[in-house]
Amino acid sequence: MRGLQRLGHEVELCGPDFRGSRSHTGHSPGWVGLLKKHLPKPLYTLAELGYSIVAYRQLARTIRAFQPDVIYERYNLFELSGIWAKNRFSLPLILEVNAPMARERQQYNGLSMPWLARWTENWVWRKADQVLPITRVLADELEQCGVQPQQITIVPNGINPDQYEGLPSIEAAKRLLGLENRLVIGFTGFVREWDRLDRVVKWMASYQGKETLHLLVVGDGPARAEIEACAHQYGISDQVSFTGVVKRQEVPAAAMAFDIALQTALVPYASPLCLFEYLALGKAILAPDQPNHHEILRDRIDALLYDPEAAHGLEQGLDALVNNIELRNDVAKHAVHVIADKKLTWTDHARTIEGLFHKLLAQRRK
Repeated sequence: MRGLQRLGHEVELCGPDFRGSRSHTGHSPGWVGLLKKHLPKPLYTLAELGYSIVAYRQLARTIRAFQPDVIYERYNLFELSGIWAKNRFSLPLILEVNAPMARERQQYNGLSMPWLARWTENWVWRKADQVLPITRVLADELEQCGVQPQQITIVPNGINPDQYEGLPSIEAAKRLLGLENRLVIGFTGFVREWDRLDRVVKWMASYQGKETLHLLVVGDGPARAEIEACAHQYGISDQVSFTGVVKRQEVPAAAMAFDIALQTALVPYASPLCLFEYLALGKAILAPDQPNHHEILRDRIDALLYDPEAAHGLEQGLDALVNNIELRNDVAKHAVHVIADKKLTWTDHARTIEGLFHKLLAQRRK
């Protein structure tokens, strides 16, 4: 939104108001979380689908008041209101898609009536004028579901450069956190079991090199207690720390303390925000060797990619970066240029979206 505003466009946000009920644990906020907890899954699914009527009425009121030229929507499962409004008001619609949510929710959270979820998802994807998946991996999945290649433009996540100005040096950032003279291995975000930071703790406990290691998590998450218990079990509790939840604008200053930045396990279609933050900070990134990372990273040039299928792939990557300061410094030096070289700022992405909308509007005028 701010990227489009910087380019001179007026933007009106239309959506649910969760102010005052935001979750700091990664779970659904307020009444949504209560419905998920207490309603039987079939009823919750029907409630989600029925919410499209509520959302459409709100969207229609906003369109009549604001008189927009276009609609930009972030896709959510069972959300039909954007397509309805596009058809009713003859407005071009661009749909941002961050995940194949029907499959994702069926795999991780359980999903009632998966056939209905897949049907509505495919229908919304095909009816949008343009679809913006965040990776080539996800774009391929969209095509398999019937979206035409000419409807697809890949737009990954990005950063706001303003948030990376005036940051402390790595030494100053460490000093603020009481981590002077330590080699800091860092992670940002909500830590979950599949991030496997317990493996990092166990590797640190077995490390016999000359560096004094520390694992710093800028964030929190449901796996925190398990990680802290693992550190206690291996006798290195003083080498592991969590900042707890911090404001997003404060994350870069805290993450400046990292010597090595961890991008751990993730689904193959993701475009993780923390990866772009690590690049903007110029950190030595350790990430799994998988196709979505290949879209952004080059192994041993601007990151070190490890084999996620190897039994000790993560640990071998840590060995390589901790024990080889030249490699660590070299990938960090190249990482800092990736954002500019690949145009990975939100304003860059807004220019792409602006161009797509101009093209769609021109086509409608013919």
